[in-house]
Amino acid sequence: MAQKQRNAENRQMFFPNYLNIFYKGACELISFYGYPGCGTCRKAEKWLKAHHVPYTYIHIVEAPPTKVELKQYLDQSGLPIKKFFNTSGRRYRELGMKDKLNDASEDELLNWLSSDGMLIKRPITTDQENVTVGFDDTKFAEVWGQKQSLGF
Repeated sequence: MAQKQRNAENRQMFFPNYLNIFYKGACELISFYGYPGCGTCRKAEKWLKAHHVPYTYIHIVEAPPTKVELKQYLDQSGLPIKKFFNTSGRRYRELGMKDKLNDASEDELLNWLSSDGMLIKRPITTDQENVTVGFDDTKFAEVWGQKQSLGF
């Protein structure tokens, strides 16, 4: 219960003003797990806003995805679990994760990721069917381009 309440408190919805009527409650929103100090997250957010894609911002450190959510995102993405780790992050280096990844089970890896948002590669963007990890302009256009507004 506390996790759900914390997640709700750390979500912020972004809608172009003229879309409020059409999107609020009318379609499945994209969840965007980001970190304010992350340049890659800022680039991804800029792309979403420029393409009028509504999304819910979730602070990945204050409200990291749960183990169950991460497992779902892992399965939906088709990526190896190692791609979900922020390998260039300070926390990853401090914990010596490079040496731990090869010997750990998927369950252990999911536990680490869900317990510390700074270990997670960001942003994670999902609509509960599609998942992208990190930001790539071409991949975002392919996956999230169809979520664009009607443009009026």
